[in-house]
Amino acid sequence: MSKEVELPTSSEPATIDSGIEQFEAVLLYAMDELGLPSEEVMVPVVQRGRVLRNFEDAIELLDAEQRARSLYLSKFMVAVGAGLFDAALNYMWDETISELRRRVAGYDLAYFFEIAERDPERRKKLQTEEDLVRIDDFDLIRAANDIELISDAGHKQLDLIRYMRNFASAAHPNQNEIGAMQLLGFLETCITQVITLPETPIVVQVKRLLVNVKSHRLPEQRAAEISEFFDDLHADGADNLAAGLFGIFTRPDTSEEVRDNVRLLFPRLWPGVSENQRQQLGVKYGRHAANGDQVEADHARALLDLVSGSQYLPEPVRVAELAEAIDDLLRAHRGWDNFYNEPPRARLLESAVGDKGVPPGLTTDYVLALVEVFLTNGHGSSAGAEPIYEALVDRFSRSEAHVALLSISNPRISGRLQMPLPREKFTLLMERIEPKLGRRHQEILAAIRASDAPLDRVADESRIKRLIADLSTT
Repeated sequence: MSKEVELPTSSEPATIDSGIEQFEAVLLYAMDELGLPSEEVMVPVVQRGRVLRNFEDAIELLDAEQRARSLYLSKFMVAVGAGLFDAALNYMWDETISELRRRVAGYDLAYFFEIAERDPERRKKLQTEEDLVRIDDFDLIRAANDIELISDAGHKQLDLIRYMRNFASAAHPNQNEIGAMQLLGFLETCITQVITLPETPIVVQVKRLLVNVKSHRLPEQRAAEISEFFDDLHADGADNLAAGLFGIFTRPDTSEEVRDNVRLLFPRLWPGVSENQRQQLGVKYGRHAANGDQVEADHARALLDLVSGSQYLPEPVRVAELAEAIDDLLRAHRGWDNFYNEPPRARLLESAVGDKGVPPGLTTDYVLALVEVFLTNGHGSSAGAEPIYEALVDRFSRSEAHVALLSISNPRISGRLQMPLPREKFTLLMERIEPKLGRRHQEILAAIRASDAPLDRVADESRIKRLIADLSTT
């Protein structure tokens, strides 16, 4: 088998399409000679040329150092030239995740791991930069958003790209579903929202604080000055910093000097920590106690006692089992082969909830998890698990129904609502919980239904934001 094709020597943009055509001719000839299918293998030449002609503009924000280490962007170009947009999407995502891991490693690994992995047993295995590969892509971008390494808007866009990478990439024969402009848009998002996104002032301050906490004893007389920026933290920022400091304090290998620093700062942070996060810290104590991690449990109890938080200490064993059931279900739902793996995890969760219901400390986690799986992953639903989800939703208490309604403002949920099937399922979810909503929550639901905004952005409307904010002022 042989065929000589004269490839163009000029690199001018006007020759891109002709060069691609000749390259394609070689490949098609080889496929035919080998008896392989050649139809619908490659994206049309015009689409490839469009991406390659705009590629330089798309990466103009990258400096020389960033370009020099962007191996996957080189592979992205090759895949585009070969007409394999599904493979190109994979390489672009690999570049984004690689860069995000690099940014996390340059921030504070221990702090990040506390935010990314809530299961104490799994957290023990996360120590070094090499362990970042143990954090799946969903939790990586979620935790990076939590600590503000990526923005809320960036998190939502990246979650959509992650979905496309999972269900329209080289793992499935769907490259024709990805157009040139869509691929370029994805590339621009990854560059602007991750690779070149500057650190916010709050990120810089938290990073500096963590370095100081771990490097030397903080003078007590400067505690007020050091913690002054706590007042500028939004609610999620205070919650995440509390979770990080709590994790650092409870680790067995933490020095007493570092614990003294946390003792100095934690009471100053505590007033800004939400009720839900306070309950979450109590759940962490419960999971340590249930797992037999007595040292960690003792440290957790001591820090909660320091801020008079003993009321957040839960019944350890049942809370630990239910928290593990929630985590297991989400891991199955977000992973490969989820339609097969979800039903047994759904049954375990149903069993863990039992007749006693969900303890207050786990209400938000439980409801958000159930909403996420109820909405599906956007690609289809798990037939074996769906009836269980419907039954659990129908058992929601009034407070749980309220959390389900307000989940529309959670980036994890609103990001999913960019896709048609989750939007359809969210409408069905609202119909199921509507009879349990109180008057003010009914008003929010009515405003959502009356809005012309897409469901994934409706929570950003000023009237709905005001209605939600008013709930916390009474």
